[in-house]
Amino acid sequence: MKISILLPFKENFSPEYPGAVSLFINDILKVSKFKKNTIVYGSTNFKKIFDHKYCNLKVGKYIFKSQNRKYVEEFIKKEIEVNSDIIEIHNRPIYIKYLEYALTNKNYVLYFHNDPLEMNGSKLVEERVELIRKVKKIIFNSNWSKKRFINGIDKFYQNSKKLIVINQSASKKKVNLKKKSKLISFVGKLNKAKGYDIFGNVIIKILNKYPNWKSNVYGDEPREKLFFKHRNLNIKGFKEHDQVLKNFERSSITVACSRWEEPFGRTSLEASSRGCAVIISNRGGLPETVTNAVILKKLNQQSLFNEIDKLISNKSYRLSLQKNSLKNFYLTHEFVTKKIDEYRSEIINKKKKIKISNKSKIKILHITNFNERHNGRLFYNTGRRINNGFVRLKHSVLTLSDRDIVSYYRSVRDLDGSKTLNKKLLEVISNYLPDLIVLGHADLIKKDTLKIIKKNYPDIKIAQWFLDRMDGEWKNNKKRFLDKIDFMDCSFCTTSPDILNFPKRNKVFYIPNPSDESFENLNIYKKKKLRNDVFFAMSHGVHRGILKKGKFDKREKFIDKLIKLIPDIKFDLYGLKNIQPIWAENYKNAISNSKMGINLSQGKSTKYYSSDRITQLVGNGLLTFIDKKTQLNKFFKNNEIIFYESIRDLSKKILKYAYNDKLRIRIARNGQKKYLRYFNSLLVAEFIINKTFNLKSKKFIWDKK
Repeated sequence: MKISILLPFKENFSPEYPGAVSLFINDILKVSKFKKNTIVYGSTNFKKIFDHKYCNLKVGKYIFKSQNRKYVEEFIKKEIEVNSDIIEIHNRPIYIKYLEYALTNKNYVLYFHNDPLEMNGSKLVEERVELIRKVKKIIFNSNWSKKRFINGIDKFYQNSKKLIVINQSASKKKVNLKKKSKLISFVGKLNKAKGYDIFGNVIIKILNKYPNWKSNVYGDEPREKLFFKHRNLNIKGFKEHDQVLKNFERSSITVACSRWEEPFGRTSLEASSRGCAVIISNRGGLPETVTNAVILKKLNQQSLFNEIDKLISNKSYRLSLQKNSLKNFYLTHEFVTKKIDEYRSEIINKKKKIKISNKSKIKILHITNFNERHNGRLFYNTGRRINNGFVRLKHSVLTLSDRDIVSYYRSVRDLDGSKTLNKKLLEVISNYLPDLIVLGHADLIKKDTLKIIKKNYPDIKIAQWFLDRMDGEWKNNKKRFLDKIDFMDCSFCTTSPDILNFPKRNKVFYIPNPSDESFENLNIYKKKKLRNDVFFAMSHGVHRGILKKGKFDKREKFIDKLIKLIPDIKFDLYGLKNIQPIWAENYKNAISNSKMGINLSQGKSTKYYSSDRITQLVGNGLLTFIDKKTQLNKFFKNNEIIFYESIRDLSKKILKYAYNDKLRIRIARNGQKKYLRYFNSLLVAEFIINKTFNLKSKKFIWDKK
């Protein structure tokens, strides 16, 4: 594999005066497995270059042509000779536009080190969409930068796999905290954007109050002059990177108080890697550079003075911050380079998609809401899970999305679209001749239509599955379930049938909410860094998607009370407190940042019932809490899922596992393992077929008679 890296014009790939981009590339190349096959292209007047394959592109001054454009043209000449497999462009989106005309069908990767909305070639929504279409990957140095990029872009593009965050890195070194000096550091451009004016005024006061402390300042700013003098303040100017790192090793405190929305920030990153107690402003991507730091609530002199003063006067607090900075630092060169090399390998070695066998045993027509009109928001619904199970069993499966059809075909003659739907079903039957029809919440399929099918195709079996609860205040759901039950060979629901008083003549079986290995794939318990303790999400209806004004859900009161009982626990909540529900990849992204989840369904807990959130929580590896009154403890042990008897019992158990990662991880892993193994879509699909056709089969863990 051959890789070409194109630096921004005038970026100094030199240890004498390097920019952040050059430092990043230099560090990554040292450990990349593709180092020998990578050439860096740039344009600098410095003769001393980092020790890598480098080609300096000479660009003169032109009256009628921009130097940037001429710079790219010089690169194109070289690239035609080299013919790289991947071209990585750093921090210049406009270069993509220049390159694509001359170098077509290339694997382009674009890196953003700064705010995409401030750069030529990515300011406009249309430009950013075009970039997504043209490149293989777009790499952001922080989630903040990525959010800026996707701002205003159609949601279709926002979760594109092309858009990935790979933070910058620093070397990790053992530092003896006992040898730290009474030293406070500031590194960067000495201007107001970096907050140097705030730091300068504060450090004078600090050094006056603590005469045995000193401060080192590294950096320069020829365009803006800010002068501060004190006998213990040393202005070092611009120094080589190694000297700056050595300074961090000696420093006890480092300050990065930027005013501007800094996309990432090397100062806080590197200071953290050297065990400094770091103080940062809450700007841009700065909070992503550290795991443990003081984040200024207000960016002013008094706030910064108070935080430095506290760190100096409280040695144990300062030492704790330093220890955690070292212990939790993970953005090493090796960690980040591995991510970069992985996407490179992915681009070149295109993995073949696994082909599903077309060998059929029976033909299944699956009629349910596949939510085409929701554009993927409900892609992970149960209908698709069960459908996946049918397919994995190597059956021939045809889908019919009833809700989409009625939505598309409403008219004056067919107000709810049901006439078209039922007519279409009969036409499909005549063409496909299924062995089995499976309905999922297909309310607008009429009994008369099923009667026609049964009469004309008596060998066709019909089954239905139903997910919503049917007890108490949800009696209308029970009516929906029973509406066509006499035409069913078998029916299935996610509540234990023995508490619903169904007619004995009808065959009704319990099924669990099925997990699916293609959806539940996060393994959250493996993550070492989780921002939140407890995740909970609800909605006012999956098809509605947003909160309904004036609607109250009793679960809100339960969660409010729980929060008051354990105020130190960090909750991540959606669908309540005026926070809109989340769906699809946004949902998965959210749960992947929490240690634990609460599986709390509407209404009073009833035998075996749960919404499908149970699969998303347990299946993705969260430690999950469930009301014992669901009786799901008949299927799961206490070392797989945590069952609570009351809200106080729940609060105590949350506290217990929030501070016992080892035990939490073990239980979450056990729960996930069991759910994915015994309650998956393949087994649920197999159960539906076996019961409907009255086939002898293996035992299913939930089918206890």
